[in-house]
Amino acid sequence: MSSSPELTTLTALAQALSKATGLGDSLDAALATVAEMLGLETGWVFLIDETGEPRLAAARALPPALRESPETMRGDCYCLSTFRAGDLRGAANVNVVRCSRLGDIVGASSTADTASLRCHASVPLAVGERRLGMLNVASRDWRVLSDDELNLLTTAGALVSLTIERARLEAAGALAVAAEERNRLAREIHDTLAQGLAALTMQLEVADTLADARGDEPMREVVARALALARSTLDEARHSVLGLRAAPLDGRTLAQALEELAAEARGALGGSLDVSVAYEEIDSDGGDVPAAVKVGLYRIAQQALANIARHAGVDKATVHVSLERDSVRMRIEDDGMGFHPASVPPGRFGLVGMNERARLLGGTLTVESWPGGGTAVDLEVPLGRTVLTSMVNRA
Repeated sequence: MSSSPELTTLTALAQALSKATGLGDSLDAALATVAEMLGLETGWVFLIDETGEPRLAAARALPPALRESPETMRGDCYCLSTFRAGDLRGAANVNVVRCSRLGDIVGASSTADTASLRCHASVPLAVGERRLGMLNVASRDWRVLSDDELNLLTTAGALVSLTIERARLEAAGALAVAAEERNRLAREIHDTLAQGLAALTMQLEVADTLADARGDEPMREVVARALALARSTLDEARHSVLGLRAAPLDGRTLAQALEELAAEARGALGGSLDVSVAYEEIDSDGGDVPAAVKVGLYRIAQQALANIARHAGVDKATVHVSLERDSVRMRIEDDGMGFHPASVPPGRFGLVGMNERARLLGGTLTVESWPGGGTAVDLEVPLGRTVLTSMVNRA
């Protein structure tokens, strides 16, 4: 391969990466460009997540044996394990039999519908010492990539690695800005609203004492109700301050964070509330939920469980999250006293906040409830490319 075609190919790849609107689009563009330049129709990209586990981030023209069995594209394999152990040097042709992921489809029929992969090459994605993932290309026809082609694949992997790292840094920067804004709001609430409510509570306590001393029972009842409302609102303000300052997930998975929320809800009622959490993947290709979506789901679940903990007579509640190919769904249900959703009293901002969070995620939130019939909160968030990009920017 001459230097001119090589330069042309790398230029095309750089342009494709620069035009992409999000990391998913970048990886798709990289696979398309690499497949075209090497004549290898199939490809996929694994990224190493924050827990050190691989996840399928992009794929192109997978054969039926892989496409119709998503479980085969999950977990570790020979290429990834050697990469994470530091044994894989650059791009290298490997016999498909040596790859544990692909070995099961070797020997499949070569017909158009069930053709297997015969040629397979991998290139690590890394920036410095940071291991990002693995780019794989494959073909149904056996061939050996030349040294020039392997060098070109290695250079393409370096460009893709820089794109992944840039996306990571941009997301981290957006999260840092969001964290600073949350801290600013927490300070504002603490220094104004919370302090004012604390002063009001003290004045009402004095008024309650005076009304009791004078034997003015009607006045004492009015003051007592106002005092209870002030104390409750002050508690809400303090919880808001703590919630804004705390990192919502703090290194935990969404499932772990929801389990802890469930434990807190049980504790709030002395263990009399049974809260169960279920998290499942349904035909998701092993994908992951973006960080901004996880935080939104967590906050909505937090508010919903806080509402449930306040209900009298609640015995059981469930939180069910399902990750699907193009969306994530969450349903929170309880057997409490219920209410008329169309006649929520003014000043109840819990439902308003949950609806606003759902809207910012590009999703929809519905509430089903009736007096004596419990309550169910349903949230659905699409995981399309455009929505993901906007959510990262808002994180």
